[in-house]
Amino acid sequence: MIIMKEHDNTAVLLIDCPDKPGILAAVTEFINQHKGNILYLDQYVNREEKVFFMRVQWDLTSFEIPKEKIEEYFYNLLAKRFEMNFRLYLSDTKPRMAIFVSKMSHCLYDLLSRYAMGEWHVEIPVIISNHPDMEDVAKRFDIPYYYLPITKENKAEQEAKQLEILQQNQITFCVLARYMQVLSADFINHYPNKIINIHHSFLPAFAGAKPYHAAHARGVKIIGATSHYVTTDLDAGPIIEQGVSHISHKDNVDELIRKGRDLEKIVLSHAVEKHIERKILAYKNRTIVFQ
Repeated sequence: MIIMKEHDNTAVLLIDCPDKPGILAAVTEFINQHKGNILYLDQYVNREEKVFFMRVQWDLTSFEIPKEKIEEYFYNLLAKRFEMNFRLYLSDTKPRMAIFVSKMSHCLYDLLSRYAMGEWHVEIPVIISNHPDMEDVAKRFDIPYYYLPITKENKAEQEAKQLEILQQNQITFCVLARYMQVLSADFINHYPNKIINIHHSFLPAFAGAKPYHAAHARGVKIIGATSHYVTTDLDAGPIIEQGVSHISHKDNVDELIRKGRDLEKIVLSHAVEKHIERKILAYKNRTIVFQ
């Protein structure tokens, strides 16, 4: 795998806290004082709720605080004073992603192609499926494939096996690449804001097994795709990325499906990339997605 140089030795802080004067200055002073070189900084204030959000990334090459002490120092020097929620990510710790898939391959191939090309600073130790269809794809990319068929009767048992696989492989987040199963609340609660899903944006207007057929019958002019974090409220979690494609009367159902799948894989991969790069801050049922 090719590792991009921008990830060689950096840290990222994601912060949210009550808005008050001096937060930005205090954070940058903390980094500068200890000889860190700021590479990226973005901040946003929700004026209605008076909440401050920030993402800052800096080079650790000359940083005086040892990596294992940064979180402790930041908490004691800043986070307590400003009532901050914060998450610290170090570039030498790669996120570990599990892919869940059923029978459709378009999103899976796109994710694995980007991974194989070294576009992402991530590891993919496992692919999990409720069908055997995608095992050959996993073999091509030399990734272990776990086939766990699910029925109403064995769902709890199989999800327990899935969670065991995830824990054994130290998975930090999951991607549902057109995985056609509804996850239980227990499963979701193991990975809050760490399960990314993709679906067509016809929901709920054209729900059901054949949404593109229904959309074609109505003569839609736009189709879309939405990627979001999974919550116990089905398909209503915090939205990460959305995309649309224009349709005309010339497009038949097959063309709608093709365009829809192209859109789904692009939107899903963009959402995954933002998660890997630590550019998403989930707050309540929304996301702040830093550029």
